[in-house]
Amino acid sequence: MEKKSSPLESPTPEEEKLLTSLRAASWSEFRGQEKLKESLRIAITAAKKRKEPLEHILLYGPPGLGKTTMAHLIGKELGVNVRVTSGPAIERAGDLASILTNLEPHDILFIDEIHRLNKVVEETIYPAMEDFALDIVIGKGPSARTLRLDLPPFTIVGATTRIGLLSNPLRDRFGLVSRLSFYESDELKHILSQAAKKLDTIVHPKALTELSRRGRGTPRVALRLLKRVRDVAQVEGEGEVTEAILERSLSILEVDSMGLDSSDRRLLATIIDKFAGGPVGIETLAAALSEDIGTVEEVLEPYIMQIGFLKRTPRGRVVTGEGFKHLGKIIPKHLQEQLF
Repeated sequence: MEKKSSPLESPTPEEEKLLTSLRAASWSEFRGQEKLKESLRIAITAAKKRKEPLEHILLYGPPGLGKTTMAHLIGKELGVNVRVTSGPAIERAGDLASILTNLEPHDILFIDEIHRLNKVVEETIYPAMEDFALDIVIGKGPSARTLRLDLPPFTIVGATTRIGLLSNPLRDRFGLVSRLSFYESDELKHILSQAAKKLDTIVHPKALTELSRRGRGTPRVALRLLKRVRDVAQVEGEGEVTEAILERSLSILEVDSMGLDSSDRRLLATIIDKFAGGPVGIETLAAALSEDIGTVEEVLEPYIMQIGFLKRTPRGRVVTGEGFKHLGKIIPKHLQEQLF
């Protein structure tokens, strides 16, 4: 049987390949984010009618909500190529120049973790986004000169989990800035149903409903859970995902009735047990959890806050009454008046 692991851990190359194969292949298959899809539909249709490149797009929100999938669907709708890279991968202005000069007209450059672009690259990208040109400095000192390279018209689709870390000049150069929100259970149910067909796996209706309910409103998490559950069904069952197989699988993964795993519960328990329920600052909390601040803010907190178990106050993080109740903890007196 597979080694127990959290559905929030970074996917292995094998899992990443599997998740890629389960991505929506068309807009009709992409369920959820309806307002964003409508906004994109209008922008894409207008660009095609004018025979112009699509304006630059910035997608932000918690990880696993479909930013990469959406970029590929935009490219498919426009009939252009999608070049994929990430902020940390573009270390020098020369790396950016190499990528941009190899694009075809109207192609899409998808930059994941765009908030991690370094300052030199970020300043180089400004004229590329506005004027479709690159200013390259040749030489050093008094003899240095600037060479301008013309680029084919293209579209940058940026993705970030931390839009607050983007500089204002970079953010202002995107024509469309949109936030991806968590998915409803019915939307996840449709996504899981489509994925089960691709995996040639039978998932019983009640098991499918329960699995979508525990998917944390995040397709990536829900699909990874489906993959784990399918493995248990093949090893301990007859290949079909029944309610009993689902419960057995989620027990192994330590995923509870609200979709929280051991890492989530440890965060809540740490605030309750070590800091009397809060408030506690993010730096102190991250140190107590032995996690970096980015993991706490980007991976752990969003869903816990979404379901109302945690809130941010000017003084720090505080566990809510529902959070105490979920862990079976008694609310301390100093928080009772604040929470009720």
